[in-house]
Amino acid sequence: MSNKLEQLKTMTTVVADTGDLDAIAQWRPEDATTNPSLLLKAAASEAYRPMLDQAVTEARRMGGSDAEQLAIATDLLAVLAGREILGLVPGLVSTEVDARLSFDTRATIDRARRLVGFYDRLGVDTGRVLIKVAATWEGIRAAEQLEKEGIRCNLTLLFSFIQAVACAEAGAFLISPFVGRILDWHLANSGRTSIPAEEDPGVVSVTRIYNYYKARGFDTVVMGASFRNTGEIEMLAGCDKLTISPALLQALRDDHGELPRRLSPDAARTEDTLAGLDERAFRWALNEDAMATEKLAEGIRRFAADQVTLEHQVRELARVGG
Repeated sequence: MSNKLEQLKTMTTVVADTGDLDAIAQWRPEDATTNPSLLLKAAASEAYRPMLDQAVTEARRMGGSDAEQLAIATDLLAVLAGREILGLVPGLVSTEVDARLSFDTRATIDRARRLVGFYDRLGVDTGRVLIKVAATWEGIRAAEQLEKEGIRCNLTLLFSFIQAVACAEAGAFLISPFVGRILDWHLANSGRTSIPAEEDPGVVSVTRIYNYYKARGFDTVVMGASFRNTGEIEMLAGCDKLTISPALLQALRDDHGELPRRLSPDAARTEDTLAGLDERAFRWALNEDAMATEKLAEGIRRFAADQVTLEHQVRELARVGG
């Protein structure tokens, strides 16, 4: 019998949850996704140094204040990394908008356009690029406009059903519900030390979203993310996409047990009837979900902090504006 990773690939598109070029080359996933945290780790490697130098040189050429040059340099670094990744995978790469813009629709749209413009100038097929945006109300509205312009979006930091409904109604290309972080919250707030995979609240959440999308005819792709163990992955076998860390990819490859399909469009059923969400309904439903409210806020803070650290690292290594 083939290993579980190979079995998974027959029913789900496997995405590499890493910005490490060597790891992507090793695992050869269909797609790859990055975020400021992953990019921060990768940027310290020698493989990224030529990209860093190129980003800084171009930022200086474009001019502007020190702060503007720094923002351009970090955006260019992300785009250059994305171009390298696209040379290693046959599918898509996700590049994230600065998390500090998560509550500013106009600024998110402008930054997304700039990222796509950088890709275009580098000769990259922008149809292979997804722009990652936090699934706040403002981020979802930005994605709605960007999708109309042909810029496909990956709505990230998604923890609740209400976020998923709003994303689908906005026409988002893809969502990334965070399975493991949902589990983290429930473990921290329940006093339990473990939860069986079949009862895992992150797994239950993604299963509900997947079934709702398929049963209601939404085209938005569901990509489970942020896994803590292989059990979560196995319970979501058949999901459209799953983005998996190298460590868990290895664990799946080492396991030669049988992997049954858990999710399928043909078997999708739902009793959920939410539709036509407005801002008030969205904000109230999110407010009523303590886990989603806390994890969304925490996720934005973490990504924003890593973005700031990345900027400091760029300044330190390349002396941008210095």
